[in-house]
Amino acid sequence: MDEKKTILYVDDEQTNLLLFKINFQKRYNVITCLSGLDGLEELRSHPEIDIVISDMKMPGMDGVEFAKKAKTEFPQIIFYILTGFDISPEIEEILNTKIIHKYYCKPFNVNEIEESINSVDNLVQKKSQ
Repeated sequence: MDEKKTILYVDDEQTNLLLFKINFQKRYNVITCLSGLDGLEELRSHPEIDIVISDMKMPGMDGVEFAKKAKTEFPQIIFYILTGFDISPEIEEILNTKIIHKYYCKPFNVNEIEESINSVDNLVQKKSQ
């Protein structure tokens, strides 16, 4: 059996972190943190992280700023944004420049996120064959 993927979920709301962990911890190793700054530290201390899902609206460093900084330092990681709002020009820009793979709307849909992660797995496997 394949090793579980490790996902970092960044959100400034503790309830969202808990809900995410409850929904995904059986299928993935889930690491959570409350800010973009903490997210960068988690990425530096956990080289096993495969996927990052970040909330868009956070104090200090929003999801777009976090994704841009993190992708520069960790280009091999797949990034996603989770937003409670419609797609913004900033999200559209980082989608078009391939900084993030996709964005999701809150409340998040467990199946949609899993399907995205599985489709990325399939793409990576096809490229390596």
